Amino acid sequence: MTASLAVGAPAPDFSLPAANSALPAGGGKNVSLADFRGKKLLIYFYPKDDTPGCTTQACALNENLSALNKLSLAVVGVSKDSVPSHEKFAQKFGLKFPLISDKDGDMCERYGVWKEKSMMGKKYMGIERSCFLVDESGRIAAVKYGVKPEEQVAWAQGAASKA
Repeated sequence: MTASLAVGAPAPDFSLPAANSALPAGGGKNVSLADFRGKKLLIYFYPKDDTPGCTTQACALNENLSALNKLSLAVVGVSKDSVPSHEKFAQKFGLKFPLISDKDGDMCERYGVWKEKSMMGKKYMGIERSCFLVDESGRIAAVKYGVKPEEQVAWAQGAASKA
């Protein structure tokens, strides 16, 4: 298990396949940290496509995307789901930002979101719902581990306006 990332640290690099009809080449095109150099980037991690909390989270970001873009903030979502699963999820809810497939979990590990969780007394490993604001130079400007789906947009707007 990886340690948490600190504000000011370089954002761990990534280049992974993503899904979304808003992408120029459609689903399966790799998205990397370098694609967002010179912009602020909200990277949000979520446990699973098309589940109640993850749908609330994605739809809230999608509904507020123009306001986030006015803060020069791009958005990408990350889970361990496959590109086809992401494509289905993005199409079902009309998501206008990329969903990255971290199938092997390497990005989750490097961002420190792959953690031990517990449900009804059973322990298991899973993605902790978390947000990272990356500044224009590729450094972590703000971090929120354990973010609640309904609080993510306000957190992102506040963090972006301070960065």
